[in-house]
Amino acid sequence: MPADMAEGDTGAGAAPYTDAARARLVAAYEACELADLARAAVPIGEHELNADGTVRSPGALLADAARVLVAARRFVEAAAVFERLGGASWEIVGDVLGVPPSTARACFRAAEARFREEAHSPTETVGKPGPLGELSWWRAHMAREPLEAALDLDDWVLRHQDGDSGLGTAPVSGGLTPQR
Repeated sequence: MPADMAEGDTGAGAAPYTDAARARLVAAYEACELADLARAAVPIGEHELNADGTVRSPGALLADAARVLVAARRFVEAAAVFERLGGASWEIVGDVLGVPPSTARACFRAAEARFREEAHSPTETVGKPGPLGELSWWRAHMAREPLEAALDLDDWVLRHQDGDSGLGTAPVSGGLTPQR
């Protein structure tokens, strides 16, 4: 848990987090959504195949895969915004993605600008859907109650740890940096 926070504090009256910390929180959420969508596609349900091995619901698995792809794009976008707010140049973003800096800038500039605008807007105006359809309720929740959102993600990580050690009790909220 961040040093400035008391147990049970959900962020009301607490020091606001840095833009980079908030961006990392959004990226954590997008990773959580991606993992849940991908995990749901792993089991093969009894209802999926006919006795002769043909598909009962043509297109269903492909629709699941398309949702995973959209979630992966949202995660990459959130990660790029986090990196930029953390000080990474367009050159670094482009190098990591294997594209020229101008391509990276063209792909993520609007997302960065939207994040910066939301970070400094009244919380009731936060959460307009972006081009990749991110969930507006999450952004509004994170803007109003960043620690509560981080604690929700702490719970998710701890429920889904598979032999991970050293995560502690606050694997998301513990890494947030409050503004000084």
